[in-house]
Amino acid sequence: MFLETMGFVYVCTKSKNMNKIMLLLFLISSAISQNAAAQNISDKAVPSNVKAAFIKKYPEAKKVSWEKEKGNYEANWGGKTGEENAATFTPAADFVEIVNAIPVSALPASVATYVKAHYGKARIKEAGKVTDAKGIHMFEAEVKGKDLIFDENGVFLKEN
Repeated sequence: MFLETMGFVYVCTKSKNMNKIMLLLFLISSAISQNAAAQNISDKAVPSNVKAAFIKKYPEAKKVSWEKEKGNYEANWGGKTGEENAATFTPAADFVEIVNAIPVSALPASVATYVKAHYGKARIKEAGKVTDAKGIHMFEAEVKGKDLIFDENGVFLKEN
């Protein structure tokens, strides 16, 4: 019997190990597709208008790395990992938002309560304080590779 999933063709047999192999291949392909969402790009690949808008807004930023995500450009800088701050701009150089990394413990308590209720024992891997172009403040919590967005009071808004 043939089963086609995510571009792979698997030949199913009665082997107990085949299910494990299929699960492993599915998990690997899922991880690859997750990473494909945000692509690291060189400084040269960033349009000059986007770089100029970024430099004007954040002149203090040093050692900036760039990603392209969902059609937008994200500049990352600061901290030990170089991702203490992440500012996003559209291709037209319009500012979208900035996310400043914060300790998970700095999130409102209601965020942990929400995660526990909806994601069981999954832990919050990273946290950030988001400020959008209108000056609205939110919180971001990364759980199971997804960004959960909460308002400034810790009320769940959406999943990215």
